[in-house]
Amino acid sequence: MEAPTWAVQALTWLALIALFHYLTTTLGRGRRRHKQKHLPGPKPWPIIGNLNLVGSVPHQSFHYLSQKYGEIMQLKFGSFPIVVISSPEMAKEILQTHDQTFASRPALVAGKYTSYNYSNMLWAPYGPYCRQARRIYLNELFSQKRIDSYEYIRMEERHALMSRLYALSGKETVIREELVRFTLANITRMALGGKYFCVSESDRSFSKEKLEELKEMMEEWFLLNGVFNIGDWIPWLSFLDLQGYVKRMKALRKKFNRFHDIVIADHKAKREADKDNFVAKDMVDVVLQLADDPNLEVKINSDGVKGLIQANPETGKEVEDSDDVEGGNGAGLASEMDYEDTFGAERSMESLFVDIDNYSSLDLVRAWSNEVHFLILYYGLYLIFIVLDVM
Repeated sequence: MEAPTWAVQALTWLALIALFHYLTTTLGRGRRRHKQKHLPGPKPWPIIGNLNLVGSVPHQSFHYLSQKYGEIMQLKFGSFPIVVISSPEMAKEILQTHDQTFASRPALVAGKYTSYNYSNMLWAPYGPYCRQARRIYLNELFSQKRIDSYEYIRMEERHALMSRLYALSGKETVIREELVRFTLANITRMALGGKYFCVSESDRSFSKEKLEELKEMMEEWFLLNGVFNIGDWIPWLSFLDLQGYVKRMKALRKKFNRFHDIVIADHKAKREADKDNFVAKDMVDVVLQLADDPNLEVKINSDGVKGLIQANPETGKEVEDSDDVEGGNGAGLASEMDYEDTFGAERSMESLFVDIDNYSSLDLVRAWSNEVHFLILYYGLYLIFIVLDVM
């Protein structure tokens, strides 16, 4: 008889560990079962709990279960019990009446590795640090005065975008790629004080990431912050990293660390050069100044600095969700004319009410379609205020 392979041995040990874990937790609960009252819900399976009942569209699965078990029910995801509500009345109780009790998100592994150990607003547990970060965002980083002060950046980038689009007239153009570049340019200039990316390899330097690499980092950030990681719900399996997500999170953390280290070092060097005459010009400057403030309720460490300046990629997501390909041969707009020739060098997008007598209907449609994209982008920038106001 052949000796069992290492895979069989590993599965055997895994099964024994799972059985031991199940017996200890089941017996422990059985001793006090008569003292506890449970919410209605399906009976969980060993190890996986009720994960088998959640399909590829979770909210639909919850809806079907709520029709059987009621507007408030209990499920079990792996080793953790969860409560699902499915009525406006119960939602008001959770989100308004008892909002502080339920304000924190679960401490999933994504927050540890992709958000500097739960240091940004997305993953920070509710408490003194979270409240302080909220005040910093509202009063310092995203105050109306500061947003208005960046208007010249938005105008310059809109001008640059229009110039590139008109230069591409007569060619098939992937508008999404141009909008991604436009959005990243706005975010990096307003938040970081400059464009920390390059378009071509020839323009690349130590302080700049390539545009495609920065875009890939953002896409990976989105993916990893929304994945279902088995180790989060079955902790004793977390060391195996069965899906490989933790490995990818650690690799992404290294990339973001390198990027933010370059940005912070650049700003510290400028501040040291100016010394007494230094004036904060962007969000990184403001956060670094606050980190040196001894009167803060919670001291901001290096992870906190990176977490606060970590660009919120929601705006980029708005771009990614737009149509893949828009535009075509650009018949209505003269391919030889640039933005200045068409609209005038001093005209901003806000004043782009083109003269109907001078332009065809196709020109008008194309101009206003570009305006709609800009509105989508900037409403995405202000979405953070809605999120902060309900906290």
